[in-house]
Amino acid sequence: MDHKKVGAFTPLRQKTFRNIWTASVFSYFGHLILGVGVAWEMTRLTDSPTMVALTQTALMMPYMLVAMMAGAVADMFDRRLIALFSLAFAIIASATLTTLAFIGITTPWMLLIFTVMIGCGVAFYSPSWQASIPEQVPKDQLPAAIGLGSVAYNVARSAGPALGGVIVMAFGANYAFAVNSIFYIPLFITFYLWHRPSVASRLPPERIGRALVSGVRYAKHSVPIKRALLRSFLVCICIASANALAPLIARDILGGEADIYGLLLGVSGVGAVCAGLAVSHLRSLASTESLLKILALTGAVALLVVGMSRSMLLTCAGLFVASGASILVVSLLNVTVQMSTPRWVMARALSMYQTCTAGGIAIGAWMWGQLAADYSIQTAMIVSAVALLATALIGFLLPQPKDVDEDIEQIVISNEPKVALDLSMRSGPIVLEIDYDIDPEQARAFYNAMLNLQRVRLRNGGYDWSLARDIENPAIWTERFHCPTWGDYLRMRSRYTQTDLAVHAQIKVFNRFTGDTKVRRKLERPIGSVRWKAETPDAQQDPINYAGP
Repeated sequence: MDHKKVGAFTPLRQKTFRNIWTASVFSYFGHLILGVGVAWEMTRLTDSPTMVALTQTALMMPYMLVAMMAGAVADMFDRRLIALFSLAFAIIASATLTTLAFIGITTPWMLLIFTVMIGCGVAFYSPSWQASIPEQVPKDQLPAAIGLGSVAYNVARSAGPALGGVIVMAFGANYAFAVNSIFYIPLFITFYLWHRPSVASRLPPERIGRALVSGVRYAKHSVPIKRALLRSFLVCICIASANALAPLIARDILGGEADIYGLLLGVSGVGAVCAGLAVSHLRSLASTESLLKILALTGAVALLVVGMSRSMLLTCAGLFVASGASILVVSLLNVTVQMSTPRWVMARALSMYQTCTAGGIAIGAWMWGQLAADYSIQTAMIVSAVALLATALIGFLLPQPKDVDEDIEQIVISNEPKVALDLSMRSGPIVLEIDYDIDPEQARAFYNAMLNLQRVRLRNGGYDWSLARDIENPAIWTERFHCPTWGDYLRMRSRYTQTDLAVHAQIKVFNRFTGDTKVRRKLERPIGSVRWKAETPDAQQDPINYAGP
């Protein structure tokens, strides 16, 4: 591998990243203390293993519920403001739970509902924070910065659960909820003080529905992202057993109290911290796919140890290794997503990734909790270990592509479309046709190259892509695709990256037409259409003012 080696702590030299990262550690401390308080309070209120395991589901489920929406909003508007509003919601929800706990009217379902609400605030904030990391550090420091993002959480994991256990044992769960409320405040202040440079878009933002569709379509037509989402979802389902069943392992197998539960989570956190610091270094030693296979094997062995052990020392060792393996998998795939995604869709791609990881943990926590209730804790741990080992087989069927640091900087195309019709941003559908003159002997090579261009068109916003060959003159090929509206076409032009331009360059080698490629842009009028002029307020906008590839 030919990755430039960057120190694990190098990104902390960047002031903005350092400030937000430090405040994030406090917020993670608070969230983990909340998790300990909720989980242990649940064991006090009910003996149901399913309800206890559902506390982990409640912590993770918000990422399934709001992460996609959060990613779309973060790509459409100022990420700093989105983070502020999200953190404010989390603080208010946490303060409300604290008040109810001090009054003494909490119930199992009330705990779960407020845990979900607090998690929704954190989940809505997370894509804005992660998508802004490339704005805070140089590109060569991005893998290390992503690793530090995991370290921030796991620094808290290494001590937060133990601290939470002490707080719960000494004062009660209501004080754990109060500490959580306070620990979100430094992060809110840090984002408030961040002077984020913003570049005004020449195009109005997409509607939320269209923005969600654009994000999903980009991921669908991006092989690295699509496979990373699948892999993270399956691995997280399997690895969720460790944390979900930790309260029961502490109480029923090791015979401990909240302090033992906090110790187990603390050991897991230390393992994750050590692993998070090694992300950048490991990427320089082997391919992502090779590392994923090794980590699946390592994590499976660790889960088996936890499932079969009745020794505190052996259980801690197993959790240390399992946690380290899981955080490495999540971080490595996170790097893959960020290095493969341009800025215009970054938050949406990360929100989909978070949805898959959190969804895997939430579903896995419920599955293993149910299995533990029906059979035993040991059975649940052993089955999850076997399932994790099986995920290594996915690497042989759908391997992660070789690590290639793509040039995902967006480019500006100088040529403007000539427009004689009075178009609005909502005018459409727009049909585009591009002719190519290809030597018949190069037809197969040209066709294969066009399949790469097809993925570019579709992930950037094109629909119904097709390639046709002239029957009378086989040297002439015509590429054709749609954009739903004129505004969508202009956005598509603004989304091309240097990597996309390289794909175009490969096609240009085959084309015997001289000069600029001839593009025919047409406003499609289905039979029966009567609205020949737009009636929207933006109908008088001059579309030539909108530049793009």
